[in-house]
Amino acid sequence: MALFVKQDEQRSQLQERVAAELQERAKKRAELADRPDGVSDSQYMKGTKKTTSLAWVWIVLTIAVIVLVVWLIANPTK
Repeated sequence: MALFVKQDEQRSQLQERVAAELQERAKKRAELADRPDGVSDSQYMKGTKKTTSLAWVWIVLTIAVIVLVVWLIANPTK
């Protein structure tokens, strides 16, 4: 503990000013972290909905249609 007190006594004015500035920046960052991100409460998000649990069905159907189209193009009927 004595070393810590002695270290504070030996700080120059520049070191104290830099330490004060760093503390202010840390406080500002903490305040910014508490703010909303601006996405979920934005105007363009109104009227939208989250993805349902059936989204995987649409993905599977899309892939199946793509595979079917590629297969029909690769194997033309005679």
